[in-house]
Amino acid sequence: MADNIRAPKYKRILLKLSGEALSGKKKQGLDFDVCNSICTAIKRCVDAGVEVGIVVGGGNFWRGRASGKMDRTRADHIGMLATAMNALAVADCLEALGSEVRVQTAISMPQIAEPYIRQRAVRHFLKNRIVIFGCGTGNPFFSTDTAAVLRAAETGCDIVLKATMVDGVYDKDPHKFPDAKRFETISFDEVLLKNLAVIDSSAASMCRENEIPLLVFSLSDPDNIYRACMGEDVGTLIK
Repeated sequence: MADNIRAPKYKRILLKLSGEALSGKKKQGLDFDVCNSICTAIKRCVDAGVEVGIVVGGGNFWRGRASGKMDRTRADHIGMLATAMNALAVADCLEALGSEVRVQTAISMPQIAEPYIRQRAVRHFLKNRIVIFGCGTGNPFFSTDTAAVLRAAETGCDIVLKATMVDGVYDKDPHKFPDAKRFETISFDEVLLKNLAVIDSSAASMCRENEIPLLVFSLSDPDNIYRACMGEDVGTLIK
């Protein structure tokens, strides 16, 4: 009842989930208890009236680029397939909770998911369906951060919510420097100038050019997804 009384701050959001977040403490593969808790928070947002798109990474299955021993294009293609696996897993969790979901992939795999079509994705939003975008942009050399911003721009999302393993943007690595300072708000110009490792430069530039704000927050408590949609003070807002 309380969710129906409160109006969300954002009507349509693009949620970027890291693949690692879905693996929990296992650090690889899928932890379905963790996935279920994340999906429960997402469903809460939808029940409150938020239209939700999701881009999920694939780092819990594939980090081929890190080895430096494989052709970059082929490594990125394998990574795209990893994101498709995660997209299907998240869709299954959401459907088990009673949500209506569509998976769209940037690489054609019609036996598994819909192809990405912008008008169809928007139509799903209008019907209160959650849309999960798999396979990144469909092109090598682009991260899933860039894919998230691209899909947000294409489908008219109000904001990109990046759920990470840290609680915002810092001036330096908080895991290495106890005196690291967390920003409440920061501009994309500052993020690019200071080379802050919160989002890749292509994604940051695209956000800036299309005037799409980005909220970075911790997924240690999945309910932060709901709090972010409701406009509560979580994480760092980049605008």
